[in-house]
Amino acid sequence: MATFPVINMEKLNGEERAATMEMINDACENWGFFELVNHGIDPEFMDTVEKLTKEHYRKSMEQRFKEMVASKGLEAVQSEIDDLDWESTFFLRHLPVSNISEVPDLEDEYRKVMKEFAAQLEILAEQLLDLLCENLGLEKGYLKKAFYGSKGPNFGTKVSNYPPCPKPDLIKGLRAHTDAGGIILLFQDDKVSGLQLLKDGQWVDVPPMRHSIVINLGDQLEVITNGKYKSVLHRVIAQTDGNRMSLASFYNPGSDAVIYPAPALVEKEEEKYLYPKFVFDDYMKLYAGLKFQAKEPRFEAFKNIENTANLGPIVTA
Repeated sequence: MATFPVINMEKLNGEERAATMEMINDACENWGFFELVNHGIDPEFMDTVEKLTKEHYRKSMEQRFKEMVASKGLEAVQSEIDDLDWESTFFLRHLPVSNISEVPDLEDEYRKVMKEFAAQLEILAEQLLDLLCENLGLEKGYLKKAFYGSKGPNFGTKVSNYPPCPKPDLIKGLRAHTDAGGIILLFQDDKVSGLQLLKDGQWVDVPPMRHSIVINLGDQLEVITNGKYKSVLHRVIAQTDGNRMSLASFYNPGSDAVIYPAPALVEKEEEKYLYPKFVFDDYMKLYAGLKFQAKEPRFEAFKNIENTANLGPIVTA
């Protein structure tokens, strides 16, 4: 099994740029995941984000999670549970409009720090989209523009904790799925593992690494690249020891963005359009009920309705 791809972004500024760009391209084509180091977000600032996230869980969420476990009798389960995840979560929306000031139980310092963290991740996400454009031979800014819609991208952070689980063989931390959106930036615990991706029919650990940001590609990038890059099944395995922190930030198309394979890419590869044209919000509505099922039927569903939807033809000029 090949080694999980780790990309040192500092090398993009020197003579190793071409080799580093090729590593990113290979990761996008063959893994759907890669891990960034030296990505420009200050390590001490990341330590503050981690500290405040873990403090918030202990103060505001841990007791609630224990009560949920007790009420459902989850500690005594004897057979596999396939309709819930062993996770404690809340969601922060950043774009197009932030909800950070409205989320209850957050300390003022934590709100301020998460707002700043989101601003830095937004810059990193857009930088990565342009690196992908360069590798794909698309004009700079194409992916950002494709995501934009009328109000800009949707961007938010799912803040998760995966507490110790007495029956990790029977309850997943998070069931296997692909991500519906665009590009995902994950700041994960560097001491407690659990994230795995499916590669060549085998589950592979995403290695915890201090101060790294894990990147994975969502379904929309698979569509826009006409399948050259793929979204990949991944899951979280619950652990008997340790509480795993996960901050997954989703840089997604705007709700009314129309998503379809990039014409320049299809023509360059001399291929057919392998994916349908659809409005991102319509895809999300379908995904909401089918998240833990295969992605291919979701794409097929839009192929079937594409002819009747008033989205217009794919423009190649």
